Amino acid sequence: MKEKNNLKSLRAAKLMSKAELARLAGVSAITIDRIERGEQCRVETKRKIILALGLSLADREKVFQD
Repeated sequence: MKEKNNLKSLRAAKLMSKAELARLAGVSAITIDRIERGEQCRVETKRKIILALGLSLADREKVFQD
């Protein structure tokens, strides 16, 4: 089942590459690619990505709609 998210648009708005976001979040670029395509990921990975985008955990709904 695909998960809806705004990761790609938020990343692009910050002019970040997948590799840069992956490095900041401590995950692989492949993981970022999978999430942008709507594949599922762990809650811990979502937390890392939200923080790497410079958002607070309270802004979770801006990135992930689950």
